[in-house]
Amino acid sequence: MFDNKEPWNIRQMWIIVFVTGMLLAVVVFILMPRSISNLSSRPNPEQRYEDAVRRVDMFRGQEPQAMNPFCRLQLMTHDRKTDRAVILVHGYTSCPQQFHELGERLHASGCNVLIAPLPHHGLADRMTEKHSLLRAEELAVYADTVVDIAQGLGKEVVMMGISAGGVTTAWAAQQRDDIDVAVIISPAFGFREIPTPLTAAVMNIFSVLPDKFTWWNPVHKAEAPPFYAYPRYSRRALAQILRLGFAVQRDIGRNPPAAKKVVMVFNANDDQINNELTQDIVERWQSHNIDLITYEFDASLKLSHDLIDPSHPGQRIDIVYPKLVELIGR
Repeated sequence: MFDNKEPWNIRQMWIIVFVTGMLLAVVVFILMPRSISNLSSRPNPEQRYEDAVRRVDMFRGQEPQAMNPFCRLQLMTHDRKTDRAVILVHGYTSCPQQFHELGERLHASGCNVLIAPLPHHGLADRMTEKHSLLRAEELAVYADTVVDIAQGLGKEVVMMGISAGGVTTAWAAQQRDDIDVAVIISPAFGFREIPTPLTAAVMNIFSVLPDKFTWWNPVHKAEAPPFYAYPRYSRRALAQILRLGFAVQRDIGRNPPAAKKVVMVFNANDDQINNELTQDIVERWQSHNIDLITYEFDASLKLSHDLIDPSHPGQRIDIVYPKLVELIGR
């Protein structure tokens, strides 16, 4: 009698092929950055100073009542459209006060200066969990909004950001051709504790796991300075910052950055972000033959990740600020 059954070794082979295929699919799903295709720019720039100020008032009107007064939008203006407007973008869990002193120096040099709080930032309740709601889409909208406003504040526009603000600035530099200079400081494209090849996997996993809050300073916890910054970070919010960074990397493969000039600032002593990943992005940008310069603060300066806020111990703003002003150029 004819036996239609496949020999066991053939069935076993198909089982192995199926299981291997499923495992490969899972690995690809985990290692490839997800949900970055819908992060695109929608510019609506202002041309007149009065219209830019009106947009500033609208931004302020949308700020929650529970904001720390130090963390509200700061507009340092000469009451007219100046030759140059500077946007300063603070880091994750900080607020505009981080850049206040540098903003005052730039304002004194003749610039109009805009420092706006990132979404879900600057609340008076430092223990709030609202910042876990941060989305890459909100950072993209934020970037478009501040660049739109700055177009009415200055004939030239400079955008400078640190950490998450650096990623936001990098995204804007990739998208907006009306940025004259983009200064990107220690951008959080990846984190030092995460091996570069696993960055996308961590982003994907943190995006779906239940959120977790961790102290920035496990010793001082809720008492950690500065008084206006959130003392904890959200894993889910960090994943969204990485997500915007992967959108930048995706777009580099398609087009050169739209900004007229890009400045990448490294801190060799940075113990939080992945400088190796940032260097890879720099090299990919350089392959487009754009106007790009890099600068690195030497490790001997022992600068912290936040090299901007004067309230942090061990700051060297006497060195950092003049160099940043120099890098902006004229």
